[in-house]
Amino acid sequence: MFRTLRLATYTSLIVIGGLASTASAADLKVVASFSIIADLARNVGGDLVEVKTLVPVDGDAHTYEPRPADAASLSEANVVLVNGLGLEGFMSRLIKTSGTKAPIVEVSKGVKPLKGEGEEHGESKEHADADQDGHHHGAFDPHAWQAIPNGEIYVKNITDAFCKADKAGCTTFTANSQAYLAKLKALDKDVQAEIAAVPKNKRTIITSHDAFGYFEHEYGLKFLAPEGISTEAEASAADVAKLVDQVKEDKASAVFVENITNPKLIEQIARETGLKVGGTLYSDALSGADGPASTYIDMFRHNVKTMKAAMLGS
Repeated sequence: MFRTLRLATYTSLIVIGGLASTASAADLKVVASFSIIADLARNVGGDLVEVKTLVPVDGDAHTYEPRPADAASLSEANVVLVNGLGLEGFMSRLIKTSGTKAPIVEVSKGVKPLKGEGEEHGESKEHADADQDGHHHGAFDPHAWQAIPNGEIYVKNITDAFCKADKAGCTTFTANSQAYLAKLKALDKDVQAEIAAVPKNKRTIITSHDAFGYFEHEYGLKFLAPEGISTEAEASAADVAKLVDQVKEDKASAVFVENITNPKLIEQIARETGLKVGGTLYSDALSGADGPASTYIDMFRHNVKTMKAAMLGS
């Protein structure tokens, strides 16, 4: 649909002055709202897509303030990928400002969302515009990617979106997707086995904000957090005091800072409970390329390794 020339290898050979050079055929322009979705998109799209990310690595999608360049990126996009479930509060306004004609694809469509603050469970519903489907912070927990089976749903939705946008590339997108899904299934088994090796009485830990509800639901850990599902709501002194009491009752194993949050609150809780800070977890964003969680798969491996070491005291 977007190509002027396609060979079996999806590259074109250009001869200039008798010398041959290879030009990339990556002409499907994709904008992802944050780094985790961008990594999934690159695994599906491969060389056939150009992926831009709005919220940078180590950035917080809950509180992100768009830049003028973001509107320009959306206006040029062929596909826009968002998480949905109320995560990206900035997207509705940005989409209107950009005037983009690209489809806005909610990659969490089809997951069974966990309830947020004070709401009941419900099903994600299809909508044409991010954050215009009745979802809001607190209605549903938006961190669905923290369970690998949900990550697989994200990948399938991305694959469908790319196939609709570029039918000629669909065979490649599908093959890439199937290969990547096989890696995710293997990863899921590894995570299950790693957590199963931790005694149940050591499976309570503390994180900065409530980002690991799906991980808890899928893999059997218990997470406590002073902040809710959004980092926009700061924890009060009463919240912290209540958490400290709960930690003593539940006998948590360790506390962890997150790459997107200020570590001071967790350091305070560690002092008041006597728990050791077990390291940094990656919740809502990947690390940079030189960090330990630069891909979705690496994020899970790093988080599980870090949590397990702290829980076992190793």
